[in-house]
Amino acid sequence: MSIRTEQDYDSATPALQQQMNLARRACWRIKSSSSESLFKTKASAITTSENQIDAEALPPPRDETKTRIEPQTAPAKRNSSCTSSDWRGMFSKRTLLICALALILGIAQARPNTSAVGVASGKVSQDIVDAVTQLNLGQSAPMDAVDVGLDPTPSVRVPRAEPLKSGDEDAKGDEGHKMERYPLSSVDFARVKTPFIIGIWILSASIAKIGFHMTPKLHLIFPESCLLIVVGVVIGVVLYFCTDVAVSPLTPNTFFFYMLPPIILDAGYFMPNRLFFDNLGTILLMAVVGTIFNIATIGGSLYACGKMGIYGESETPGLMDVFLFASLISAVDPVAVLAVFEEIHVNEILYIVVFGESLLNDAVTVVMYHMMESYNEIGLDKIIAQDIASGVGSFFVVALGGTAIGIIWGFLTGLVTRFTDHVRVIEPIFIFVMAYLAYLNAEIFHMSGILAITFCGITMKNYVESNISQKSHTTVKYALKMLSSSAETIIFMFLGVATVNNMHVWNTWFVVLTIAFCSVFRVIGVILLSALANRFRLHKLSRVDQFVMSYGGLRGAVAFALVLLVDENVVKQKNMFVTTTIAVIYFTVFLQGITIKPLVKILNVKRANKRKPTMNERIHERFMDHLMAGIEDIVGKTGNYNVRDKFKRFDNRFIRPLLIRDLKEINELHLLDHIPMQSYERALNQIRRPSASNADEKSRRQRRNSSISSRMNPLRNMNDKI
Repeated sequence: MSIRTEQDYDSATPALQQQMNLARRACWRIKSSSSESLFKTKASAITTSENQIDAEALPPPRDETKTRIEPQTAPAKRNSSCTSSDWRGMFSKRTLLICALALILGIAQARPNTSAVGVASGKVSQDIVDAVTQLNLGQSAPMDAVDVGLDPTPSVRVPRAEPLKSGDEDAKGDEGHKMERYPLSSVDFARVKTPFIIGIWILSASIAKIGFHMTPKLHLIFPESCLLIVVGVVIGVVLYFCTDVAVSPLTPNTFFFYMLPPIILDAGYFMPNRLFFDNLGTILLMAVVGTIFNIATIGGSLYACGKMGIYGESETPGLMDVFLFASLISAVDPVAVLAVFEEIHVNEILYIVVFGESLLNDAVTVVMYHMMESYNEIGLDKIIAQDIASGVGSFFVVALGGTAIGIIWGFLTGLVTRFTDHVRVIEPIFIFVMAYLAYLNAEIFHMSGILAITFCGITMKNYVESNISQKSHTTVKYALKMLSSSAETIIFMFLGVATVNNMHVWNTWFVVLTIAFCSVFRVIGVILLSALANRFRLHKLSRVDQFVMSYGGLRGAVAFALVLLVDENVVKQKNMFVTTTIAVIYFTVFLQGITIKPLVKILNVKRANKRKPTMNERIHERFMDHLMAGIEDIVGKTGNYNVRDKFKRFDNRFIRPLLIRDLKEINELHLLDHIPMQSYERALNQIRRPSASNADEKSRRQRRNSSISSRMNPLRNMNDKI
C-alpha cells in the first residue's frame, strides 16, 4: 500500500461513500456462517476502499448487472440472499462496518476539507483551480482490481471557500472590545515629563533671580551663583523625597556641549583684546606654570597624607588616582570667575589676568586629566619614557591646535559675513553657528574647545563688526548675553540638583585637607609667579592685586563635570572624589564668593572704569603705539609694540581687504567715529536755543498779563462795592 498524504484522504471521500454502499449490498449475499468469513468479507471491503483511495477514482455506476471482481485478498463467495440463522454474524458484521466507517470518517474530518466534487465555479480564480488540480492529478495510480465500469477520469476539485463575515459580525464576535469615540481632550504627562520639569526648573530659577535683585540687601551680600545653587538644592530635595523623578541633566556631555560654549563665546567675543594681549605673558605664566604647580603640590600632599593612614585603610587612593583628582580640582573655573568678578567690578587688569588664566588653563587641565587617566589604565609599573614624552607633547598639540582651529573659523566667519549685505536677517546665525562648530571641531580631535571658541570670538569680532548691520550687532550682543546668562543659571541650579543623591561617600579628612591644600598652594603659587612676572611688567602687580588673584581662584562646574567622567571600574574611590569636588565648589563659591566683595571694599581695590575713551585719548594712544614701535625698531628690540605694529600692517594690507566688504568707508567711519557725536551735540544745542527763547517769551507774556491783572483788581473791587 502506498504512503498516503493529506490530499489522499481528502480526495477519496466520495469513493468511500460508494464502497460503503457496495459493502452493505454484499453483506446480504454472503451465506457463510463462520465469523472468519465475515471478518474476511469486512477486510475485503476495507481493502477495496483503500485501493480506491490510492487510485482516486470516481464512484462506479449504479448498474448492478455488471460483474464486479473482488480483490485477491477477499476470496469470500457471494450468494443471492442471507438466511435467518445468521443474525448473530450479520450483527457482528454491521458492528465492524460501522466502527470502520466511524474510524475513516473521523480521520477524514480531522484533515482540513479543502476539496469538493464538481466543476469549479466561475467565481473561483483559475490559479487556485490549477494548483489544486496539479496536486490531485499527481497522486492517481492504477488499481489492483480489474476496472469494471469505473470512469478513470479524475474530477476537478477546488478548495471550499469560507463565507466572508461582515464588519458587524466581527464586532459582535469581539465581545471584550469596546469602540472608542474621539475624545474632546486628553492628558499625556508622561510624554513631556522630563522637558516640562526642566522648564519648570529654569522658570523657577529666573523668578528667583528676579526676586533676588528686587531685594535691596540680599544681592549686596550674596552673589547670584550662591542663590542659584540654593534653589537647585531645594528643588533636588523636593524631587528626591516627594516624587519618583530622579533626572539629573547635568551630565558631562550636556555641560560641555550645550552649557559651556555660550558662556565662553560671550566672554571671548566681548573680551578687551588689547588688555588680553598686553597681559598675555602673565596670563600664560599663571595658566600653565601655576596649574602644573598646583597639580603637583596638591596631588603629592594628598598622596603623602594617604600613606600616613589618615583617610583610613579602605579609602586610601593610589598615586595615579590622587593625581587624576588633583588635575581636575586644581584648575580655576571660568564660569565661577565670571559669575563673581562681574559683580564686584574690579579693575580691568585684575579681571583679565584671572579670567584669562581660567580660560587658558583649560588646555593644561584637559591634557593632565587625560594623561593621568591613561596612566591609571596603563599602570604605574608599565609607564615608559615614551608615555611621558607623549604627554608633554600633547600639551602643545592641544593648546596650539585648539587656538589654530578657533582662528581659522574666525576668518571663515568674516569671509561669509562679507556677502550677507542682501540677507541681513541671517547674519547673527553665522556668528553663533560657526563659533559653535569651532568648539565641536576642536573636540573632535581632542583639543581644547574652550581655547578654540575663545580665539574664534576674538578673531571674528575684528572683521564681522565691519560687515554686519547695526541691528545685527544689537541682536548678537543681547542674544549672547541672554544665552550665557541662561546657561550660567542652568549650570549652577543643576549643580545644586545633582548634589542631592544617595551615592555620596564622605571622608572628612580627605575633604578638609583638599580644601586646605587648594587654598594654601593657590596663595603660594600666585605669590611666586607674581614676583617672577613683575620683573618684566611695566605695571607691577601689588600685594592687594595678588591677594585678589589668590582669593579669586574659584572652582565650579568644569571640575564637577570632569569628575563625573571618571570610570568607576578603574578608580574605585570615584564617589568619594565626587563628594569632595562638590564640597570644594561649595566652599569656594559660597565662602570666597560671599566674602570677596567686602574684602575688595576694605582693601580699596581699584574698580573698573566703564566710560569710553575720548577722541583725544584715542589719538594719543595711537600716537604712543607708533612712537614706541619706532623706538623698538631703532633700538633693534622686538617688543610688544613692534609685533602689534607689524601685525596691523599685515592685517590692513592682506586680511582686511579680503574679509571686509566696504573697507574705505569703514576706515573713514573708524577714524571719525567721535566727530558725528560732536556734531549731534552742536545740533542739539542749536535746537535747545530756540526753545529756550520761546520759553523766555512765554514767561514775559505771563508776567505782563499778571501785572495788568493786578492793576485791574482794585477797580473791580470798587465796582463791586458800588
